[in-house]
Amino acid sequence: MRSLVRLFALLAYVMVSVAEARVVRLRIDRREPVLNGNAFGTAGAYEKLVGQVEFALNPALAANAGIVDLKLASRNAAGEVEFSADFYLLKPVDPAKFKGRLLYEVGNRGGKALLATFQKAARSADPTTEAEFGDGRLMAQGYALVWMGWQWDVPEGRMRMQMPIATEAGQPIKGRIRGNFILDARSTTAPLADRAHQAYPIADMADPEAFLTVRDSTDGKPQRLARGQWRFVDNNTVALDSGFEPGRIYDVVYTAKDPRVLGTGLAGTRDLISFFKHATQGNPLSGVKHATGWGISQSGRFLRHLLYEGFNEDEQGRRVFDGVIDEVGGAGRGSFNHRFGQASRDAEQFFNFLYPVDMFPFTDGDQSDPVTGAKGSLLGWARARGVEPKIFHVLSNSEYFNRAGSLVHTDVAGQRDIEPPANVRIYTVAAGPHFAGPFPPSQAAHLAAPLNPLNRNLIMRALLDAMDRWMDTGTAPPPSQMPRIANKTLTPSSNAGWPTIPGVKFPPPVLITYRLDFGPRWSQGIVDYEPPLLGKPYAALVPAVDKDGNAIAGIRMPSVQVPIGTYTGWNYRPPAIGAPEQFSGEAGAFFPLAATREARLSSGDSRLSFGERYSSRDEYLARIRQAARQLIQARFLLEADLPEVEDFAKAQFDWMSKPPAKP
Repeated sequence: MRSLVRLFALLAYVMVSVAEARVVRLRIDRREPVLNGNAFGTAGAYEKLVGQVEFALNPALAANAGIVDLKLASRNAAGEVEFSADFYLLKPVDPAKFKGRLLYEVGNRGGKALLATFQKAARSADPTTEAEFGDGRLMAQGYALVWMGWQWDVPEGRMRMQMPIATEAGQPIKGRIRGNFILDARSTTAPLADRAHQAYPIADMADPEAFLTVRDSTDGKPQRLARGQWRFVDNNTVALDSGFEPGRIYDVVYTAKDPRVLGTGLAGTRDLISFFKHATQGNPLSGVKHATGWGISQSGRFLRHLLYEGFNEDEQGRRVFDGVIDEVGGAGRGSFNHRFGQASRDAEQFFNFLYPVDMFPFTDGDQSDPVTGAKGSLLGWARARGVEPKIFHVLSNSEYFNRAGSLVHTDVAGQRDIEPPANVRIYTVAAGPHFAGPFPPSQAAHLAAPLNPLNRNLIMRALLDAMDRWMDTGTAPPPSQMPRIANKTLTPSSNAGWPTIPGVKFPPPVLITYRLDFGPRWSQGIVDYEPPLLGKPYAALVPAVDKDGNAIAGIRMPSVQVPIGTYTGWNYRPPAIGAPEQFSGEAGAFFPLAATREARLSSGDSRLSFGERYSSRDEYLARIRQAARQLIQARFLLEADLPEVEDFAKAQFDWMSKPPAKP
């Protein structure tokens, strides 16, 4: 069997007509049955196809005109720019059992989260076991599940794209770039790139014009460190003789070379989906009825960027994604199509400062900026060309503090709500974290409080069903659920209605989102000012909370409606790692209720205690079931997932009911 697979891999070069798609070759290096051919419902057996997808782009086409530096990349004999990417597909073995639904995950920094989110699976870069395929729900419905690498710089072992390098008259292009970092422990070295990614090559290791600064706040005055006190170790590392101090903000600005043509990630995504939808030659997914793009966090921002820059229209003028689910992408886009862009960089309250992420416009409908005079919308291009998809924006509590979330649905001054267009829904998961922690709650060394254990995956499963019905039958999804200025559920942080919780600082800080000036050539995708010049900040509003400290508006999970504590989208840094007044990344936090009235009063906790709320386990579980039934009726929870809600509630109650550990 294995020898046959190897033979197939050698022969599996699927040629595609260039008139049908800009995918010119789908190279399948590995084709194997999933779980030894076990059937997934009526869809039957599945297979896994793994390999490379090869592209070619004509820089002269109008559809490719927005790709920064594409005209400066090397070309083949036909005058096209070539590039390739890792490719991964799960599909029914029997083509007749493919139901026409394509779900594409824009992998977050080269990873795979789709099966964990929608099939309750264990995470894996190459799912093989039953646990790594989970409950198989999407596969039983005949979905095709697709992944592709779209970054060049991800760490080894993740899906990546081999992007072309731009040159000018045969010579390397150079430009200013900035590495930004905050360490959690003292160290003599630090990374130039984000989160173990690969940095651009340094043009001159001894460059006297390079400089390193340190400051303690976003708007603090940077202090330059003497050039003789620090040095580049290699293309990825900088060293400081006296050591980098934890909790301080460092920036190193230097001249890099060999910029990648980052916009090929957007174009490649466009062309791969278009190929699956329309190609008649060599297409393993003939019969795609609709394609949905899903991205979480960074990859949600990628989808927002794709829509904004017109890449939801293929080279023939056809719609690419019929549905888009942007999960916890916040208000931003990203460094996905400019010279020397670092795609991994985001912008958080105390991490990755002043990158081109939260840039106007923010809303799907038209808006204006009274400070700059700019006008626009996220969907302006798609609307003008008639290729708008149906869209879900899903926000957690974290995005309002860490990712400028309120700008998704307010004006830039924070004075009024902006309703989404008819093809858009905005769903805020009240009190939810950017990413869920374990239960029982645990606390890492870089956190001041245990992680928020609320997991929104069950909500996402229901929302995907709603998106499918919207595309298949036109059945409208549930109305948007988000906090609003008009009813005072969206407010400045100082007015949110915080409770008193022993040891917790209120109000928590909020990301300051500035108008940024990257220089006169920014409209061409070239950065001249690094770091950028700061303009007036945009408004920052957060969800108002109830007397327990849990957000009032949005989709309230049963554990929020019937709480055993306060759930937040933010978590402070502990004193041991510096800057304890600031957030630790995008981590959420959990603050349990006091066990008894006496404990509450003695500690000064303003929240009603656990013992005062619930007379018995049965009462607690009955209230949880009632809350879950309300979500099922509202189509934010599947009936099939009710047992999991009940099991989590039982675990929460039993954990809170344990006697305190002896000192």
